[in-house]
Amino acid sequence: MGSQTWNEANTLFWMKHYRDKVAAFESGEIYTRMRKEHQEELAYQDRIIRGLKQELAKAYAENGRIVRCWMQMAEDVRAECEKEKALMQREMEKMRAQMEEAIRQRDEAKKVAQEKREESYQARLQAEEIQQKNDALTARIRKDHTNSSKPSSMDPNHKTIHNSRKPSGKNVGGQPGHEHHPRKRLPADEIHEVEMPEKYKDSFRYHPTGKIIRKQMIFLCVSTHVVEYTTPELEDRYTRKKTHAPFPAGYVDDINYDTSVKAFAFLMNQSCNVSVDRVRTFLSNVSNGKIRISNGMICNLARQFSRKTEAERNELFLKHLGSDVLHADFTFARKQGRQTAAMITATQDSVLYQARPKKGDEGVKGTPVELYNGTLVSDHESAIVKHGKRRQECMSHIQRYTIASIENEKKMKWNRKLRRWISRAIKHWGTYREEDADAWHEMSGRLIAQFLEIVRLGMTEYEYDPPIRYFRDGFNLCRRMKESPDDYLLFLRDPTVPPTNNLAERYARKYKRKAHQVMSFRGDHGDEYFCDALSVLETLKLKKLNLYQEISSRFAPS
Repeated sequence: MGSQTWNEANTLFWMKHYRDKVAAFESGEIYTRMRKEHQEELAYQDRIIRGLKQELAKAYAENGRIVRCWMQMAEDVRAECEKEKALMQREMEKMRAQMEEAIRQRDEAKKVAQEKREESYQARLQAEEIQQKNDALTARIRKDHTNSSKPSSMDPNHKTIHNSRKPSGKNVGGQPGHEHHPRKRLPADEIHEVEMPEKYKDSFRYHPTGKIIRKQMIFLCVSTHVVEYTTPELEDRYTRKKTHAPFPAGYVDDINYDTSVKAFAFLMNQSCNVSVDRVRTFLSNVSNGKIRISNGMICNLARQFSRKTEAERNELFLKHLGSDVLHADFTFARKQGRQTAAMITATQDSVLYQARPKKGDEGVKGTPVELYNGTLVSDHESAIVKHGKRRQECMSHIQRYTIASIENEKKMKWNRKLRRWISRAIKHWGTYREEDADAWHEMSGRLIAQFLEIVRLGMTEYEYDPPIRYFRDGFNLCRRMKESPDDYLLFLRDPTVPPTNNLAERYARKYKRKAHQVMSFRGDHGDEYFCDALSVLETLKLKKLNLYQEISSRFAPS
């Protein structure tokens, strides 16, 4: 009830307040007071406006003064700038001229430097070219039997060929327990008893043991034995022609020589490489001047022997065609001032020499190599490598080529590894035993893997360091081994295949000795007759037959 009384009082208060305000507006008192306040406010605003106008006028005046000062300053700055600009323009012209001169000098210097660089580059190229030529000539000078296929006999001043055997520390000669090999005792044609000295006749001091001590002296006696046949000459009464009884075979000329004389002269000339004049002189000396054979007859012996042994050589040809492994090689000589060649084919029990006009494909024609279909062992002769069902490169030649590569390509590592590998592989091939075949083939597999790794290393090294222009032998060898590795590894897969072509190489030396002795075959068929003779002689040696008797039998009249 108290709160209701308060609300009523508050309402009465506001009603009185608004009633007083309305009464003030009705009487005009509020309007008069508001007008007065408004006029006072207008007067105040006029005073403020007049003050602002005055300040604005002052600002306009100050602004004009400032503008005039700025324009003056700007004019001064412009004049100074024009002056600086002109100065800078002159400096820029001067610098532009200097820059153009510097550019011209630079271009001239560049041109001179380019010419110098080109001259230097050409000089380096020429120096490198000369160095490579020098290396190539040095390699050619150093080429001998140790680093190429060149035989030691062709080196005029070759170094001593040292024995490759390692010293065992044993004494020279037969070792304890070694079977004694005495000289062969021959049947005695005369027996003489040695006269006993007087001091050995004392029976109280010396008595016989029953053993007879024998010592022989063997003499060589050269004698001539002449067999002469005679028959009366007859004349035909009707035709007046003279005739006589036929002589035995071989009695053709007034003076004939037996097969023993022919065989002796033939062996001296063809096997011992004694000149024709010296053979004639030697026969005359040993016969006390009784045998004076002519030079023409000695020269004709080779032709006779070639004709008489043609069938024998044909058998050798067919035998080589049917052999499992065949060695082949070319060698050279001179005939009538021009170079000629010889093809040597060999097996373990026979050898065949054939004279050819030149090597290459033309030299292979007519030889067993042309038709051969077995395993062919040779060096890398392009005409030979085309033939044969299987091929084995001569590892001795490869080892020499690696030595040449080591001498001329000192940065390479593959060639040194290959040289050591070849020695190990050849030694391993010689250890083959049938009872240890499995272990042998296992080791061969490891050696083959090592070989392929060496070839890969070589090709990698040549990729980063290409071979020089004048010595590519090492690179060519490495590339051939990569392209056809089977030609180099056949002896490790098949122990019946030898790793080297030394068999044919040794027989080639016999031809070279004769070629060195005669210097140049003078006849049209001299080299052919010599090859025919060597084929039979070397085959007889392999069969361990008596050469003198065999040659005599082949000279016998047919």
